[in-house]
Order: sequence, then structure tokens, then C-alpha cells
Amino acid sequence: MTIPASFIQELIARADVVEIVGRYVQLKKAGANFMGLCPFHGEKSPSFSVSPTKQFYHCFGCGVHGNAIGFLMEHAGMGFVEAVHDLAGQYGLQVPENDASPAERARAASQRQKQATLTDVLEKAGEAYRKALRQAPGAIEYLKGRGVSGEVAKQFGIGYAPAGWRTLASVFPDYDDPLLAESGLVIVNTEDGAEDAKRYDRFRDRVMFPIRNVKGECIGFGGRVLGDEKPKYLNSPETPVFSKGRELYGLYEARSAFRERGYALVTEGYMDVVALAQLGFPNAVATLGTACTTEHVQKLFRFTESVVFSFDGDAAGRRAARKALDGALPYATDVRSIKFLFLPAEHDPDSFIREFGADAFARFVQEATPLSRFMIEVAREGCDLTTAEGRAHMSSNARPLWSAMPDGALKRQLLSEIATLVQLDAPALTELWAATPGPRKAAAPAPRHGSGPGDEFGHDPGMPPPFDSEPPRYESDSKPRKFVKGKRWGGKFEPAPEPLRGRGKPPSRPDVAARLLLSNMAQWEALSQELHLMLCDLPGPHGALFTWLDSQSHEHGVQPWAALREGMRGLDFEPLAERLMSVEEAAPVPEGEEAQHLAEAAKELASVLDFMLDDRLKAQQSEAIAAVGKDPKALERYKALEARRLELRQRLNPRGAENA
Repeated sequence: MTIPASFIQELIARADVVEIVGRYVQLKKAGANFMGLCPFHGEKSPSFSVSPTKQFYHCFGCGVHGNAIGFLMEHAGMGFVEAVHDLAGQYGLQVPENDASPAERARAASQRQKQATLTDVLEKAGEAYRKALRQAPGAIEYLKGRGVSGEVAKQFGIGYAPAGWRTLASVFPDYDDPLLAESGLVIVNTEDGAEDAKRYDRFRDRVMFPIRNVKGECIGFGGRVLGDEKPKYLNSPETPVFSKGRELYGLYEARSAFRERGYALVTEGYMDVVALAQLGFPNAVATLGTACTTEHVQKLFRFTESVVFSFDGDAAGRRAARKALDGALPYATDVRSIKFLFLPAEHDPDSFIREFGADAFARFVQEATPLSRFMIEVAREGCDLTTAEGRAHMSSNARPLWSAMPDGALKRQLLSEIATLVQLDAPALTELWAATPGPRKAAAPAPRHGSGPGDEFGHDPGMPPPFDSEPPRYESDSKPRKFVKGKRWGGKFEPAPEPLRGRGKPPSRPDVAARLLLSNMAQWEALSQELHLMLCDLPGPHGALFTWLDSQSHEHGVQPWAALREGMRGLDFEPLAERLMSVEEAAPVPEGEEAQHLAEAAKELASVLDFMLDDRLKAQQSEAIAAVGKDPKALERYKALEARRLELRQRLNPRGAENA
């Protein structure tokens, strides 16, 4: 059995290597990392480092390093598949059961192609809906009545589905194409066993809101009636490209606004998002007719560290907030902010801002209920704390909520607060909760060898490895053991080349840029489009690496190096990235110097990119000079490029530029 590399990458991105390792090794904070005694060789002073940002562990003594899966394999004696299943179970993920046969791989490739085709079909329908809006005075009047300008309607790609039963037949010549039904655009109805199925458009006489993924591709639609008919909102059904439980309306449009405003605002409907963007709050998104899930929350925290959930103040709004709390608790770390905003029952965000103004709404957001306070409110709801029975009831309510939180200062403070309310001290409350069945704990370390068929990593000798790159291997079982990395090619294990050391060839500028961006992927989002194009246009593996990094940013958001490492297995630029990061994986950050380290890395990246951009502009100048005499605008281009280069030189060497 093979496990898809994409799932391994997602699992590594979600797992917390500090938490996993910390179950077996006593770790202490040391700068940006955690340190402890290496479990793989005997030592008296700590040399075993665990990095929460890189999601990697590394021992400076014996050289062993890896991610959360590798640690479970090497320390707990698990096979690869067992380690993946164990880790996935801890984070509530279902491991895909994929067969590695050529037929299965072909089917997977066919599925990817189908997804691309479905997206093309949906994009074509979206364009038709936008054209139809121009000829739909009723829909235009509705949008104007809601205060939506033409500019905002264009930004969100809003359109209109005409009232006819088969208007898409004029858009798609083959109206019987199965893709139209599979994409959710057309309904196929076979009534009373009729031989000829009836086909008709799913969306009719509705304002259409295209739902886009983080790459900007249309994956579905939401339709809103112009009057008061039911259902008021109609969404696309679940398809191979669209899942309501994972997608958020407006996320593609709001990503940059998250950084500018400092938080994401989660609302309840399409029109809330559009209206808020119109009224000066472009950082709003909405769930798609379903409760907020952990997948929604995790996706938001890829783009921001602060989320505000906005709900109506009625009973339905409180129920929705309760479900959002369940989804948010596993991500309530000490460095994140999660709040709950309850509007007056007679208002939605649109009406509130129009009556009281944007500043009043901004203050309302600022004063929203913190997760800690809302969690306490939920736990004590219906409990009379003047009686022992009421306090016991609250203790029972609070336990699953508190247990869902990641360990940290916030969780420990809440333990003390809950204990005070139920009139117990914190140790007594912890003992009480521990006495009843709780979440499954990690299995105790198992014997490394002789636990079942297969090699030391749990692989069946008659089956291919789970993915192209082998797990960490050791030359022998003697201690201290030396770490060896490499690949398996045609059944033969081939060690990876050693990183450059000593007086070897110095790293190139693209090397330095790649190392810095792989170490801190968040810097990629901060770069300009010009720099993105420059890096992606580089020849050879560097350009391929940066192009892949850009796609990862769109599809998964910011990821640690450990997750990126899993995602690039088997790709042409994998050896380049591994060589560049071989030293970076072990690089420690001294205590209290995390911010300085990040600032210096950002400064180094900006400098090397400026030099690379100068080289690019110089090459473009040479092209412009060569075109003089043939192109009348070539000289003008040369002068503009020279002005850009002068600006760069002033930034790189202010004194030299002044004296030039």
C-alpha cells in the first residue's frame, strides 16, 4: 500500500513535532527551539533540538534528524504505515487507502484531469452568468438596492442566471455532456422510470456568486433569489472540486486584506461578504451554508493569526457560534486571537454599518468576546453555580472544551479559572478529569525489531516503498548511529550527496534566495509580483523550485520546511533543496534573538533579490541596446531601465550611488 505524498505533506503541516517528541523527551525552551537529551544516543548535556517553525528535530551529537513521522518510526519502533496512521488518528485525519498499481496511478491522473476540466466548465458558466447580468435589469436593481457597486460586483465576479430552464444550452452546445451534471450546473431527473432523463439548469433567476479556491479558480456557485422565494440561497452540490466543509466564500479576494487589517472576519452569507467589502471591510469571508469546521479554521490560520466570528445575536446565531467554538478550540494557541462578535438581533453587518457607521462596527469588532470568555459562558450555561450540582455540571461541560485546546499558557490559565468557578483547586480538577476516560494517548514505545513482517520501517519486502524517497536510514545499529539520507532507485539504496562544506563552491544568489524562502515561506507572500516572476523565470531547477513554491503558497498557504520537504519528494529540484537546507535544518537560534534572526534573514533576502533584479535589468538593457535601430522605443526602454538600476544601486550602496 502507498500513501499519497500530498496526504503526507498535509499531515506533517498539521502535526506539531514539539508535542510529538515531547511525549518521549523532556524538552526545554531554548530560543526559538526546544532542547533535550537525544533519545538516539547517550549524552549528559542536551544536543537534541526541536524546531516548531521548521517542524524538524536534529541532534548535533549523532546527526539524526527528521519530522514527526520519522520520530515515531525511529523512537517508538513503528513502521512507516503504522506511524502515519497513528499520527493521523491524533489529528482526526483519515489515511487514504491507495494502491500503488499503475492502474491506480492512471486513475489518479485521470481524476486530476477531470478536476481541471470541471473547473474549466465552471469558469465558462461564470463568464456566461456575468454577461447575462448586463441584460438583467431586475438583478441589477437588486444589487444596487443592496448598495453593491459595479466595481465590487466585478471584483467578486457576480453574475445572473436567467429564468429559463435550459439557458446553459446556448453556452454549452452539448447540453447532454455528463460534465455539466458532475459540475453541479445541470440537474438530471429520471421520473417514473422514464427512458429519457430530463435535464435542466440548477440555477434559474438568481444572482450568482462564483465560489473560488485560493488559486482563484471557480469551483462552484451560490445563487440568491431576487424575491422571497425559498430556498433563498442555493449552493452547488458536492463535486470533485467543491466541498462546503472546506471552502470559504471570499477567501481568494480577502487574503491580502487579512494582512492589511490584521484579522479575518467570518460572516454567515455571500451578501455579508460583498456588502462588507463595499463598506470598507474587505477582510470578510463566509461559510457556505454549513457550520464552521476545523478545516475552515485551519485554512484561515494559514493566512492570519487573528479570526473574528460574526453572528446574529438570536438563538440561531448562538448555536452557530457554539459550533464555531468547537472548530476553533484545537487552534487556540497562545499566539493566536479568536473572538466572537454578536450583533443585535435586528442587524446583520451590512445594516449595522449603514445605521451606525464603519467606525462603530470596527469598535464592535475590537470589543468582541474572546474565545476564553465565550468558552466559559458555554460551559456554565444552564448551571447554577450556587449549588454543588451546578458546579459539577459545569465541570463536566468544560472538560471536553478544555481538552480540545493545545497546551500552552492560555489553556493553563483557563484550567485555573474553571477550577475557581467550580470551587476546586487546579490539581484536584485535573485529577478528576484524568479519572474519567479521555482522548486516546500515544502508544508506548514498541520494540524496534521483530514486531512483525517487513523491514525495520514496517515495509513489506515484496512491496514498493510508500513513496520515492526512503525514510531516514542508519549504517548500523551500533551507537552512536550515523545518519544517512538518500533515495532508492530500482531497488538500490543510493546515499544523497554530501552538502558543500569547507572550501567548496560558494552558494549562488539563487541558492541563498531559495534557502531563505524555504526556511521562512511567509516571506514569499511579501514579495512583489515582479520578484515572483524573476524567480520563477530562472533557468534549471531553481526556476522549477520557485514555481512550485508559488503553487504551494496558493494551494496550502505558509508551510514549515518539513511539510515542503515531503511535498517535493521525487521532483527534479529535490536534491537542490535538500542540499541548501542540510545546514539550515540544524541552525540554532539563540535565546531571545528570534525577532532579530528573522529581521536579519529578511534583510539578507531583500539584498540578494536586489542584486538579482539588477542583473535582470542589466540583461534587459542589453536587449534594448541590440534593438536600437529596429525598434523606435528601444532607447526609451533603455533609459527607463537605467533609472530603475540607479534606484536599486542607491538602495544597495547609497554612498557609491551618490559618488557615481
